Amino acid sequence: MPQLFSPLELGPVTLANRIAVAPMCQYSADDGSATDWHLQHLMQLAIAGAGMVVVEATAVERSGRITPGCLGLYSDANEAALARVLEAARKVAVGDTRFAIQLAHAGRKASSQRPWEGGRPLTEGAWQTVAPSAVPFVEGAAAPAALDEGGLERILAAFRQAAERALRLGFDAIELHSAHGYLLHAFISPLSNKRTDAYGGSLENRLRFPLAVARAVRAAVPRGVALGARITGTDWAEGGLTPDDAVTHAAALKAAGYDYVCVSGGGAVPQVKVPLGPGYQVPMAAKVRAGTGIITRAVGLIVEPAQAEAIVTSGQADWVALARAFLDNPRWVWHAADRLGAKAAYPPQYARAARPLWPGAAMARPGIAHA
Repeated sequence: MPQLFSPLELGPVTLANRIAVAPMCQYSADDGSATDWHLQHLMQLAIAGAGMVVVEATAVERSGRITPGCLGLYSDANEAALARVLEAARKVAVGDTRFAIQLAHAGRKASSQRPWEGGRPLTEGAWQTVAPSAVPFVEGAAAPAALDEGGLERILAAFRQAAERALRLGFDAIELHSAHGYLLHAFISPLSNKRTDAYGGSLENRLRFPLAVARAVRAAVPRGVALGARITGTDWAEGGLTPDDAVTHAAALKAAGYDYVCVSGGGAVPQVKVPLGPGYQVPMAAKVRAGTGIITRAVGLIVEPAQAEAIVTSGQADWVALARAFLDNPRWVWHAADRLGAKAAYPPQYARAARPLWPGAAMARPGIAHA
């Protein structure tokens, strides 16, 4: 049995394999509410056979959306719309797939156009953004409002309330987005946090608010639901966060009762030079795992099944998450099982496309491992 297809104990939740569908923004919601696009998107991913499917970054308040089309969980309407989608996805899911949701606040990167519209700050329909400091993300953008104590309390409560909604929806895991330059990451990075009060300066101070959010969510979530966070391994910029900072962050989350972290990078400031390449962020995950012992998920140009298997078997990470690889090939898990000599779960309606029942599989997927 390839290690990639072995079970993983994720706190209180057992995953059937060590493959996750990473959260991927679809920019297709209606005032935060999931639409038919989300219905087909998540139903398609539910039959992929991954151990976990993570719903895209979901704003905890309306002003925390990246774009007007971003998913949210800040209203009863949002909750009802997502309930419809999640119920349908669960009905078609195969292989005991678990579902998670990533709770987020876009901070100073909110109020932006959808990527295919240019991704620039909105001019029409713009809203006031918030951040640790009144420093815009890009030159020429309106400055965000630096959060005062009242604003911090509001956002902390919004994360807690969104977590409570996620519990009512029955998610198996809840994940905090503390990366990619969004609000929680913006507090941690010295490139965006210029405060001189108890929330700025030292790393301990810069972690203060994100950890307060983490503890508030932990207090609201029963131990039967897994809790995790996507954290930043590096800002890819001079004077920014480093993998050592990620170890400190992950250790604090572990002490707060979190079950896992996912280690990503970048997003704090624009126009950074990222050394893209296969598995380019995996070494940061390996450092966090070695330094803390917390269950660690790796991301970043993980594309080939053998590559994913090597990451897990070498101990660099406990599991992996793929994003655009699943957009390109929603059957990635099935094909990986063929190549590595494992068995994948197929919905019965599609079982005749499996290797034992379809001679064409060998033609469509050369290099499969088993006869």
